Amino acid sequence: MSSDSPDRHLPSWASPEGPSETTAEALRALQTYKKKDPERVIVRFKAVGNAPIMRQNLFTITSSNRFQAVIQFLRKKLQWKAGEPLHTYINMAFSPAPDDTVSNLFKSFATEGHLIVNYSTQAAWG
Repeated sequence: MSSDSPDRHLPSWASPEGPSETTAEALRALQTYKKKDPERVIVRFKAVGNAPIMRQNLFTITSSNRFQAVIQFLRKKLQWKAGEPLHTYINMAFSPAPDDTVSNLFKSFATEGHLIVNYSTQAAWG
């Protein structure tokens, strides 16, 4: 069997026509990835234990934000300083990493169209 057989297909980057189609596709994918997600997510905050209850507990947050932004937003609304303990949980189950995106958390754990974030002054779950 010869290496020049007509049945053998070359990858698009090695084709005689050149990589223009693959490059264009890669550039489109890169542009799509670079775009910020314009969607907004409804976040419902629920107090746990002795944490203060917020008067308004529904907020709309840009889904491309990291969960860290949600934590900072909650601290600001509760008027808590950085040194005061604040534990956050998704659906009373686990504490997400601060670098998780709100979009990923919403896609995976949304309940009735809301991302439920429980907050507490002490460790409660997980």
